[in-house]
Amino acid sequence: MQTKRIIYSAALGLLGAMLTFQVHAQNVPISLDEALTLFYQRNLDLIAAQYNIDQSRADAVIAAAMPNPTLGVQISEISNRPNMGSNASGCNHDVNVSCGPAEYFSFSQLIEVAGKRGLRIQSSGFATQAAESDFRDAVRIFSNMVEDAYYDLLLAQKNRWLAQEIVDHYQTIAKANQLRMNSGDIAESDFLRVKMEAMRAQSDLDTAQTAVEQAQAGLAVILRWPNDSLHFEAKEQWPDIKDIGQNLSKDELMNKALQQRPDLLADKQRAAQAERELELARRLKYPDVTVNAGYARDPSNNALNSFFVGVSVPVPVFDQYQGQSDKAAVALNQNQLAVEQTELSIRNDVANALATWNSADKIVQRFQSGLLDDALAVRNSAELAYSKGATGVLDFIEAQRSYKNVMRDYSQAMINRANAYYDLAKALGEEIANDNAANNKAQAPTQLP
Repeated sequence: MQTKRIIYSAALGLLGAMLTFQVHAQNVPISLDEALTLFYQRNLDLIAAQYNIDQSRADAVIAAAMPNPTLGVQISEISNRPNMGSNASGCNHDVNVSCGPAEYFSFSQLIEVAGKRGLRIQSSGFATQAAESDFRDAVRIFSNMVEDAYYDLLLAQKNRWLAQEIVDHYQTIAKANQLRMNSGDIAESDFLRVKMEAMRAQSDLDTAQTAVEQAQAGLAVILRWPNDSLHFEAKEQWPDIKDIGQNLSKDELMNKALQQRPDLLADKQRAAQAERELELARRLKYPDVTVNAGYARDPSNNALNSFFVGVSVPVPVFDQYQGQSDKAAVALNQNQLAVEQTELSIRNDVANALATWNSADKIVQRFQSGLLDDALAVRNSAELAYSKGATGVLDFIEAQRSYKNVMRDYSQAMINRANAYYDLAKALGEEIANDNAANNKAQAPTQLP
């Protein structure tokens, strides 16, 4: 019976190892820059279309266009025998001969006054700039989403790696305890307690594997589900911490963000556009002029060939465009209010991001100042003491749990620090990752689909 149990346990262990190998064998390593490059390749055109940049540029072309002239041809005095026997100089005065109909050729051109066309050009220019700023702001936000999803996957992987380490460790201890129990060195209750902890560690490993698969799916959704995305494995890559103003005062950081943030720039550009629209609405009361000119050939007229010129102007008697001015003034007030609200939001973003960064950075420094080494030393010493019978099983289990908690908290702290750094850069409007891919849409690495 004992031999069958050993064979059965060995078979289960071999099967578990084969399944684990199969899961990890299909993994596709991916770095943060590679994930961002995939995102840009698969989403940049979609984002640009969403913010109607091409349409804004087309509107700018339309706004700059001058009104087309109008050419006209008119034939009058149409009848069976028009101007029969006319005494006009253009006729031969024969009562039996028709002089023919009159022909008129005209040209008209609308001339806009009071600088309306220039105001339209300026307004459309600000609209195009605002659309481009909105696009850059969208890239800023979505890039941060990719970074968050990437580090969520990395955290899940590190928790799985830790859970696997704990499982492997307990398997080694369980084998040693089996021998010790058979020789009477430890009680069966201590053996069972360690066995229960090993089962708990296996459950933690299963949970960690589920978290990895969920994080892979979350990253795949943001990347629009490229091939093999469910097998992406985030490389253990931490941001190269650059000086983006972490050591500046809070006010200095806020001023920096107010100068750089594309969302605030877009709001200011829309406010400038609204100013031009208001001025344009006010100038509508100045009527545009239509110039007319032409040539007439009228056989029934004493002057057979003649030219004419004229000017027409609409008279703003009933509609003086007051409603258009009031509407444009309301739009300007709304855009100016949006600028103020965005400024307040930016100040809040910077304050929160800076506080989060300072806290996350200090926590990581505490872990790296010796806490990790202490946790490992405590676990090793407790394991050694337990193997020699110098301490009880509860002290050994407690040391194992403390080590697991410290390592898990350290992984979480590293992830929090990375996210805090990218969140601070996002709050400041700084571009710190994969600038070449963002601007030039560089090719993805060959191992990625």
